[in-house]
Amino acid sequence: MRKKGLTPVKKIGLNEIREKYLAFFESKDHLRQPSFSLVPDAGDASLLLVNSGMAPLKPYFSGEAKPPHKRMTSCQKCVRVIDIEQVGKTDRHCTFFEMLGHFSFGDYFKREAITWTWEFFTSVMGIDPSLLYCSVYLDDDEAWDIWTKEIGIPESHMARLGKEDNFWDVGSGPCGPCSEIYFDRGAENGCGRPGCMVGCDCDRFVEVGNNVFTQFNNDGQGNYTPLAQKNIDFGMGLERLACVIQGADSVFEVDTITRIRQHVSEISGIRYKQSEKFDVSLRIVTDHIRSTVMLICDGVQPSNEKRGYVLRRLLRRAARHGRLLGITKPFLCDLAETVIEESAAAYPELRRRAETIKTVIRIEEERFSKTIDAGLTLLRDEMKKMQDKVFKGEPAFMLYDTYGFPIDLTLEILEEESLALDRERFDALMEEQRQKARAARAELGISGWTKLDLGLDKEVTTEFVGYNTLSCEAVVLAATENVLVLDKTPFYAESGGQCADTGSVTLHPVSAPAGMFRVDDVKKTPDGKVLHIGEVLEGEFRAGQPVTASVDAARRAAVTRAHSATHLLQRALRDFLGDHVEQAGSQVEPDRLRFDYTHFTAPAPDLLAKVSLEVNRQILQGHAVTVEMMTQEQAKEKGALALFSEKYGDTVRVVTMGGDYSMELCGGTHVRNAAMAGSFRILSESSIAAGVRRIEAVTGLASVELAEQFEARLRGAAAVLKTTPAELFDRATAMMAEHKRVQKELLHLRHELAGGLVDSLLENACEVNGFTLITAQNPDTASLRETGEALRDKKTNAVAVLYAREEGKLTFCAACGADAVKRGAKAGEIVKAVASLCGGSGGGRPDIAMGGGTDRSKLEEAFETVKSLISGI
Repeated sequence: MRKKGLTPVKKIGLNEIREKYLAFFESKDHLRQPSFSLVPDAGDASLLLVNSGMAPLKPYFSGEAKPPHKRMTSCQKCVRVIDIEQVGKTDRHCTFFEMLGHFSFGDYFKREAITWTWEFFTSVMGIDPSLLYCSVYLDDDEAWDIWTKEIGIPESHMARLGKEDNFWDVGSGPCGPCSEIYFDRGAENGCGRPGCMVGCDCDRFVEVGNNVFTQFNNDGQGNYTPLAQKNIDFGMGLERLACVIQGADSVFEVDTITRIRQHVSEISGIRYKQSEKFDVSLRIVTDHIRSTVMLICDGVQPSNEKRGYVLRRLLRRAARHGRLLGITKPFLCDLAETVIEESAAAYPELRRRAETIKTVIRIEEERFSKTIDAGLTLLRDEMKKMQDKVFKGEPAFMLYDTYGFPIDLTLEILEEESLALDRERFDALMEEQRQKARAARAELGISGWTKLDLGLDKEVTTEFVGYNTLSCEAVVLAATENVLVLDKTPFYAESGGQCADTGSVTLHPVSAPAGMFRVDDVKKTPDGKVLHIGEVLEGEFRAGQPVTASVDAARRAAVTRAHSATHLLQRALRDFLGDHVEQAGSQVEPDRLRFDYTHFTAPAPDLLAKVSLEVNRQILQGHAVTVEMMTQEQAKEKGALALFSEKYGDTVRVVTMGGDYSMELCGGTHVRNAAMAGSFRILSESSIAAGVRRIEAVTGLASVELAEQFEARLRGAAAVLKTTPAELFDRATAMMAEHKRVQKELLHLRHELAGGLVDSLLENACEVNGFTLITAQNPDTASLRETGEALRDKKTNAVAVLYAREEGKLTFCAACGADAVKRGAKAGEIVKAVASLCGGSGGGRPDIAMGGGTDRSKLEEAFETVKSLISGI
């Protein structure tokens, strides 16, 4: 049996644990840092994805960047795929996890770190101190004394471990000893060896937190000198802590993850812990959909390269295991909603980007579903042809190249059949494909479009006239099936974050039969030629033909609205957040914009509202937008904003709005008057890297449409609640108050009914071998456990087995009083036996356990079995 006090009196949900942790360290004057993006900062080439809590903070620890506060705390999203093959096969491995952390950059050190860690575990989480153990580095007497003499931990709960276990060192640079905190899961989870203690390889002692004391510098030769600035780096897995607090046997039984897993079971019709084979697939899908949702939310898109490949591998592996569970239709999109629902409180960007997340998943899953069956058929056919245990590289490459099977997925399927892959041949075919692609890209130049037999000298360029007109007469300089080069053009080529124009090029009917070329994209070559990329819809285009080039005017207008609003947004951010704000990237599309800027913390909602209001104020003032050409030096003297580290010509284009409100170097297209931008609305604000944040917004018609959507939802909500939009808030507030009052009354009534039911059940109980045995039907499933706990607490020698029946399903609760448990009665074993006879399964603690079944005809036999079980004790 487990020890008493294994978990707090009240179990705490994962989301509540996260909030309690962050709030606790905020109370210790730590700055709460929102989770950084899973995509590392552009300057960190060492990571593909953020895989630890301190990874995004490395610049602060190394001194490369100044932290916004000397004390920080965070819950960092992490993805780690190094052990992906073990995910599903064990109860512990996950690709997505959250790391709680608190950090000190040259501020407090060991005493505070240890004291606050202990206070959090014992006072905030309510963990029984007798269940906590600690380790320190072999020679770290300072940490040992703080734990034993100041905190008061008995030395029997302490361990000194060597450098391999308790010293953080990466070879050169800052390093230091560690102090880990362990939770005792009880002797029944241990190896049984005498002296089993922290450091043993068994499952008894689980590490729940680790304080790293960065106090030395390693010169790379094994020589350690004290650091002038000592740091604290504490890390703790949120899911692992939740396992401890909730008494869960694995991360897949933690509350939020359980609900995702249960959704998979609902879709597949397969219950957890009925078959180990199916359990593996249930765990894989549950884990991988979490990683998938989080990665897409942070901007990762499925691809065959780098982090995009990681996402595709996770998504397609989940889809394949869905097939193993009997799911034949795309389902991951629906499952994503549960992930979003469970995590949106901590990561509100999930809700804001929900539609994008689900769309990416749906498209990728549908694409894979079209090839997975054919691919599996090919795989099985090739396996039948095998004359040895090695699968050929050629079909494996075909599965990858034609059917979209990530090689890791093929390897996994082969491993399940105890087969190997001719990896050398597969890798050779992959390298051959890469070499061809590199050669093609080298020849193609810009995105594959300059491998054109244009027959044009390098000196030949295209004149851009699109600042002043959206249509012009031109002459074809060169033509291929999908590309036109003109002597001049009104089409803006993609540049500086602004998307390319679209439109058409038409032949003059006097020079040739009618002809039309649809322009879908526009690129500019390094030597000044503008490539109009698209498709010939009618006629034939040849060099020398006179044509009319026409830009899609409505689309261009929408793009200019967004671009001009981007300039106004940057100025407003600098006004409200400070002059340290600089543009770190942007993307301008029709009536939509994305603006990345340098800033250390998330702007408060009211501050962001002021920024939005200021942009709209500038738009409504209707100032003219002016464009001037001047030298770069003159632009600097006037105070024009620019990325001056970029290369500019001697003459630059300066765009000014609102008098001198906004002045920037810019080669893009803009409205003539700020009022033409229409309205401006911020959709989201988020962190994308250390010190870099992102705003997404809409302008013009998109802003109006969004406002109308909100208005429609408001009217709809008001109609549902039978009120007006103006009175909706008051109505909703009153209804919530009434709801709480009714719930309170119902709870009180339920307690009264439960008390009466317990007395009635005890009156009809029978005595078996000194136990008071109660076997009966409970009125409903909702109060089943509550009734069992009441019987357990009221009658210490009670053994109760209750059931409830809803929608043809049986739910069981077994409860054993304290004296009954001491005599050897175990509710978990009892409910397991009962549920098994009724076609189901169950389990739990010795004092309370739950189960389920379907065969009502076996109830009488099951209850007789209970009598037999306790008669033999």
